[in-house]
Amino acid sequence: MQHLFSPLTIRGHRLKNRIFSTGHMTVMLENGNPSDRMVAYHQARAAGGAALVIVEAARAHPSGISSRPSIAAFDDACISGYSRIAEACHEHGCKVFGQLTHPGREMSEALDGTFAVAHAPSAVPNERFHVMPRQMPVAMIEEIVASFADAAARMRRAGLDGVEVIASQGYLLSQFLNPAVNRRNDQYGGSRDGRLRFVREVLAAVRLSVGSGMVVGLRISGDEMEHEGLEAVEVLEIAAALDKEELLDYVNVTAGTSAGLGGSIHIVPPMAIEHAYVAPFAAAIKARLSIPVFVAGRINQPQLAEQVLSGGQADMCGMTRAMIADPQMPMKAQADRFDDIRACVGCNQACIDHMLRGFPISCIQRPETGRELEFGERGSVAMPRRIIVVGGGPGGMKAAAVAAERGHDVTLYEASSSLGGQVKLAQLLPGRAEFGGIIGNLQREMELAGVKVVTGSKVDCDLIERLAPDAVVIATGATPYVPAIEGREESHVVDAWQVLRGEANVGAEVVVTDWRGDWIGLGLAEKFVREGCHVRLAVNGITAGQMIPQYTRDKWLGTLNSLGVEVLPYMRLHGADSDTVYLQHITSGEPVLCEGVDTLVTAHGHQADTGLEDALADWGGEVHLIGDCLAPRTVEEAVLEGLQAGVAV
Repeated sequence: MQHLFSPLTIRGHRLKNRIFSTGHMTVMLENGNPSDRMVAYHQARAAGGAALVIVEAARAHPSGISSRPSIAAFDDACISGYSRIAEACHEHGCKVFGQLTHPGREMSEALDGTFAVAHAPSAVPNERFHVMPRQMPVAMIEEIVASFADAAARMRRAGLDGVEVIASQGYLLSQFLNPAVNRRNDQYGGSRDGRLRFVREVLAAVRLSVGSGMVVGLRISGDEMEHEGLEAVEVLEIAAALDKEELLDYVNVTAGTSAGLGGSIHIVPPMAIEHAYVAPFAAAIKARLSIPVFVAGRINQPQLAEQVLSGGQADMCGMTRAMIADPQMPMKAQADRFDDIRACVGCNQACIDHMLRGFPISCIQRPETGRELEFGERGSVAMPRRIIVVGGGPGGMKAAAVAAERGHDVTLYEASSSLGGQVKLAQLLPGRAEFGGIIGNLQREMELAGVKVVTGSKVDCDLIERLAPDAVVIATGATPYVPAIEGREESHVVDAWQVLRGEANVGAEVVVTDWRGDWIGLGLAEKFVREGCHVRLAVNGITAGQMIPQYTRDKWLGTLNSLGVEVLPYMRLHGADSDTVYLQHITSGEPVLCEGVDTLVTAHGHQADTGLEDALADWGGEVHLIGDCLAPRTVEEAVLEGLQAGVAV
């Protein structure tokens, strides 16, 4: 790790290693300003060894405010919040940069829920948000340039070490750079030089505002990966031109654009995207520049970051989700404790999906993330107790680890021969192998905490009475829900679990009925078509993958379309016979027939396993129910409730 843990000095600011947390929306604001919750969140990453924290994108001008929560850097009220973040991180030798942006046409709703007046270089519609923007007059351009300078000055007054200007992912500055979006014929359009003018003026104004003591950087997409998006060749020339003008101290390379559903996948790439895939874009830019180059994009392990750095592809590695999953990852890596690192699995469920839905970000494996004020410090218990955890899925493992970490005597019982619960099945779906890392991560937490594990042992009321624990945590999970299917006895019907366990034969013509709209239906459809089947995926909702994170869903739907899977939305399963599946449109009520079917595969969710709960109804001891046995949901809820139970016992 000689490259990863070597220092880097930029404009007199020493970064102690090459790991940074990229600017990312946390949804931890109060009245448009950083909250105590946000301070604690960033402080945890600084305490864990990050060299640099870049605080999320702040709006430089009121015209960039939308319904999405963001720091209002055009108001002096932001200064105190920035100062508290800086002080908290500086205590740990971690530098702090602010981030400045304007969304341009990448916005839809205003704060009051009405459609916003979006501004852009030209009146070119946005495909993702279906917005027709207003072309910015020159006077407004000049006003926004000045607002960037004023906002940067507030960051300087707050004690931040640098400012990163966003010209990435289809936002306003990149809109000016893109000839497909910037169709102006005045001084801010036309040639590459004209399209660069706005960016030049913003950077020059920011530099003048912050003086010589602060770092000024630019974030740019190495390739926007979208129809009519900026391509790598054009981005390379833009970066080289800006470098020659000595306006920048570094360039931060990412990928994608918010302008379309295809490009937006790369804003936070899911696990189906290969690791470190942005690094080649960064390497090409680095070869042309005289200043340091940062890179981010699916770099989730220190070994991978070391490869990027040692290969000369970049000078700093953004490892944001890696530190959402494990804030102490840098310290662990530096101490050669690689087995103790809780690796991000790229599920996007509790981080980016929370953000997109307007909730504070977290992590399905580490629910303490985003809840640092509530769970950041867990002291040892004064009176250790004997705790039994029943069920070795993610929720049970988390409960056991936390309770043991606090000093309790904890034994976890699992009925099967191995731990993991439904994760063992989920990891078998195409593109989901990385998800299985959750099992190893939680097992290691238990090992470090001293949990005793008993597998192949089914727990009943008699055993509980004999052991007489002080508390029991029930995490027995769920089983597949079997819908009533008219004509079932005449048809070949199997469920998702039977398929993934290798217990079912599937014919060449398959219909998958997906009630939940999650990973299972999508994954089964891909699995069958790759095995040579013709697949129809009937979804009880508006689209397949309706319930999973947007970027993951959009990537998967693109894959299914390429493979020829027929997706049938708005479908309710009604019945089946020997070769026909009978569906019903959920809004019109009209019948829809799928004929020539060999196998019907049902993915209709789960039902809680309440057997042990019912058996202990008269026991009278302390019982905690967590996860799917309480109510069938996802890994996220199970692990969170495991944390809560581990703290409560």
